[in-house]
Amino acid sequence: MRTTPNVIITGTPGVGKTVHCQQLAQDTGLQHLSINQIAKERGCFDTYDSELETWVVDEDKLLDAIEDEILKGGYLIDWHACDLFPKSWIDLVVVLRCPSTSVHYDRLSTRAYKQEKLQENLDAEIFGVLLEEAREAFDEEVVVELSSEQDDDVENNCARISTWIESWKKDHSETE
Repeated sequence: MRTTPNVIITGTPGVGKTVHCQQLAQDTGLQHLSINQIAKERGCFDTYDSELETWVVDEDKLLDAIEDEILKGGYLIDWHACDLFPKSWIDLVVVLRCPSTSVHYDRLSTRAYKQEKLQENLDAEIFGVLLEEAREAFDEEVVVELSSEQDDDVENNCARISTWIESWKKDHSETE
């Protein structure tokens, strides 16, 4: 049985997933697992989408590549999707949102995305696509939506998630 939780930090590009994971890794000692980086390092790509200028991840290959690590626990999983992960692997799903379209647009513009990719990500955020996916894939009590728009949101969100992690560890050490 795991003694440290696995937490997915998800959301559309530009909402602050990586910043949150880096801060949480410092604060909690959990390991930051960047799925983009893992997919590149371990060759988990299927094809290249030239229209969106992005690699398409082979989800089965990815899950096989990380399963042994994830089952041990203690990971902050940083990726734009969560519905491919088995429920049994995940203890908390944090969906970061950026409600201000102008703030989100500015963040994405600095990434030099093609207009199609930028618009697709803005639309996904506006319509709450990733939040909906999280709610469909996981039990309601493990999915939390947090705003990541203002300067102090990262600090406040990380404090809240860190408190949850400590509580999870305490609850799971007492049952052993």
